[in-house]
Amino acid sequence: MFWKFDLNNTSHIDQLLDREGVTLRELMEEEDVLQECKAQNRKLLLFLSKDHCMLELVTLITEEPPSDLEEKTRFKCPNIACELLTSDVALINDKLGGDESLLEKLYHFLEQEPPLNPLLASFFSKTIGNLIARKTDQVISFLRKKHNFISLVLNHIDASAMMDLLLRLISCVEPAPLRMEVLNWLNEERLIQRLTELMHTGRDEERQSNASQTLCDIIRLSRDQANQLSEVTEPDPLLAVLESQENVAELLKNMFEGEMTEASVVNGTQVLLTLLESRRSGLEGLMDLYSQGCERSYTVNSSILRAIEPHLKDFQQLLLNPPMRSAILTTVGVLEQPLGSARLHVARLVASLLQTCDLSICQEICRLNTMDLLLDLFFKYTWNNFLHLQVELCVASILNHSVFTQNLTIHGPIHSFVYTDQSSWSLCRKTLFQHCRLVQRILDAWEENDKIQAEGGRRRGNMGHLTRIANTVVQNLEKGLAHSQMNDLIKELPEDCRGRWESFVGDTLRETNRRNTVDLVSTHNLHSSSEDDDMESPFPNDLSIQQAFSDYQIQQMTANFVDQFGFNDEEFSEHDENINAAFDRIAEINFNIDANSAAFEACCKERIQQFDDCEEEEDIWDEKEINYILLFCLLNSHSLFILSRFGVSLSSDSSPKSAVRNGGGGRGSASEEEDVEEEASPPHSAVAQTQSECCNITHNSESFR
Repeated sequence: MFWKFDLNNTSHIDQLLDREGVTLRELMEEEDVLQECKAQNRKLLLFLSKDHCMLELVTLITEEPPSDLEEKTRFKCPNIACELLTSDVALINDKLGGDESLLEKLYHFLEQEPPLNPLLASFFSKTIGNLIARKTDQVISFLRKKHNFISLVLNHIDASAMMDLLLRLISCVEPAPLRMEVLNWLNEERLIQRLTELMHTGRDEERQSNASQTLCDIIRLSRDQANQLSEVTEPDPLLAVLESQENVAELLKNMFEGEMTEASVVNGTQVLLTLLESRRSGLEGLMDLYSQGCERSYTVNSSILRAIEPHLKDFQQLLLNPPMRSAILTTVGVLEQPLGSARLHVARLVASLLQTCDLSICQEICRLNTMDLLLDLFFKYTWNNFLHLQVELCVASILNHSVFTQNLTIHGPIHSFVYTDQSSWSLCRKTLFQHCRLVQRILDAWEENDKIQAEGGRRRGNMGHLTRIANTVVQNLEKGLAHSQMNDLIKELPEDCRGRWESFVGDTLRETNRRNTVDLVSTHNLHSSSEDDDMESPFPNDLSIQQAFSDYQIQQMTANFVDQFGFNDEEFSEHDENINAAFDRIAEINFNIDANSAAFEACCKERIQQFDDCEEEEDIWDEKEINYILLFCLLNSHSLFILSRFGVSLSSDSSPKSAVRNGGGGRGSASEEEDVEEEASPPHSAVAQTQSECCNITHNSESFR
C-alpha cells in the first residue's frame, strides 16, 4: 500500500518486542504484524514460535470467541491468527507440523458436535491444508493414526470447508508415490462409498449438495491428474470406484429410493453428468464431431451406461410427474407449473446419453418415447432456453449419428471401431419424424408465432433454437450420413404437410437465415471519387506503396549500417599512446575566420532595418530575397576546414554530407593530413570558391524559403 506522507515510517513491532511482558494480543493489534511476519522479521518469528504463543494461536482458530464481544471485532484475532499460521514461514510450519500436541489441539476441533462455526471451520481447513502441502509426511502420518478422521470429516460435510479439506488431501500431496499411498488409504476408508450414501433422499439437502460437489470435483481432479502423468502408473483407486457399475447403481438407488425429492435428483444427476462429461461442449462441437465420421468427442466406461440403463424409466417418470413446485413470478408473467431443476437435469442427462452413441441406451430412450416428452416441454416452456438447448442437442445427436461407434468394455475404452446395427438408429429417426411429428411441430409452431406477431404480440423465446433444429434437419436431408432414409421419411409425410415443408424451407427458412447472417467485418470497398477505371481496393494504394518504400529503406539502412557507421578492428589494434592522437590535434586548429565573419555580418545586415530609417511607407513584412544558400555554405566552410584537420580527404566537388558519410569514421594517412593542411591554410580562397559555387544555385533558392 502506498502512503502519501511519512513514507519512511518504521514498524512498532520491534519496539514492542523489546519491551518486557509483551503479549501476543498486543502484537496482533498492530496493523503491520502480518507484513512483518511475511517479511521474515527474525525477532517476531522467534516470539511467535514460542510454545505458549503457538498454543494461543491454535486456540484462537479452534475455539469460538465469546458471544458478548462486538460482532465486527469478535473474529478479528482468530482471523489474524489463521493468517499468521498460514503465512508460509518455514519456522512456523516446522513448529506447528512437528509438535504433536499442537496437531492434537487442531484435531480436537473435528470432535465437536455439528454444526461447526463456518468461519472457524474455514480457518481450520486452511491451516490443515497448508500443513498438508508444506509438512506432508508429518501431517499424513498423524492423520492416518486417527481411525475416525474420515468419519469426523464426513460428519461435518455440511460445512463447505470440510469439502475443501478432502480435496486438498487428494490434490496437494507430493510426490506421486506418497499421493498414491494417500489415495489407497482413502479408498480403504471407503470415502467414495460414504459420500454416495450421503446422496440418499432422507439426508439433509446441504449435506447432499456438498457430497455431490465433492464427488464431481474428485472425478475431475482424478481425470486431470491422470492425463497429466507422462508415465503409465497404476489407476486411481478413487476414480475406479466412482466409475464402477456397483457404485453408480448405488447412487441411483439412493436417488429414487423412498420419497423422491428435487434436491436428491438434481445432486445425483450432477454426479452422473460429470461421469459422462465430454471434452467438447455445445452443438458446434457435436456437429463437428459427426462430420468427421467415426470419431467421438469422448469415451465413457460402459459400466456407467450399464448402471444407468435400468433407471431410464425412473427418469422418464420424472418428466411426467416432477416434484411439486409452487407458482413463480417471471418477467413474462406468472408461471403456474415451473419446469423445475429436476426435469431440466433429466433433459441434460438424456442429451449426454445420446451423445455417447451407445446402441442399447438409444434403443431404450426410443422405446420409452422420451423424445416426445422433451419436445412437448420444448413447445410448452417457450422461454426456458436452457431446456431448448438440451432438446436441440438431442435432436442433433439422433439425426447426425455416425455409421461407426466406439467399442466399449468394462475395463475402459478400446480404440477400435465396429459397425453398429443401423436398424436401431433408423428406428430412432423414424420415431422422431413419425411418432414425435418433428416436421409438423416445427411448421405449426412457426405459423402460430407468425400469427401472434401479426397481431402485435411478442416473438416466442424458442424461435431461435427452433430455427437451428430446422436447419439441422435440412442439412441432414441434403448431405447427412442418413440423408437417403430422411428423404424417404419426408416423402412419407402427408401431401399437404410435405408441400408446407418445401415452401417453408425454400422461402421462410431461407429468409430467416439470411436475416440472421451478420457480417462480422464490413465488406464495402472504399470508393474513389475519380471516374477512372482503376480497380477499387479496400485499402488506398498509396498506403501500400508507402509501406513498400519503408521496407526498402529499412533494408538499405540495415545492410549498410555497419559499413557506414561502424569501426574497423584495425583501429583498435594500435598502442594506447595513439588513441588520443586525433584529439590532440584540436589544439592546433587555426580558427582564423575573419573573412567569413565579415561575410556573415554583411549577409545579416541585408535583413536588418531600423524603423526610424524607413522614409517610405512600405510593408516591412514584404518578403525579400535572402541568400540562404550563401549563408549555409559560409557556415559549413568552417566544418570542412575542421574535418580536414581530422584527416578527412575532400575533393573539390565534395560536400559536407559526403564528407561525413565517407570519412566520418576513418583516419587519413600522414601525407594526406599534410596536403589538407596546405590546401586549407588560406581560408580566403576556400570562401571565394564556396561563394562562387553557391551563386550558381541562388536562382533555385525559392524552394528553401
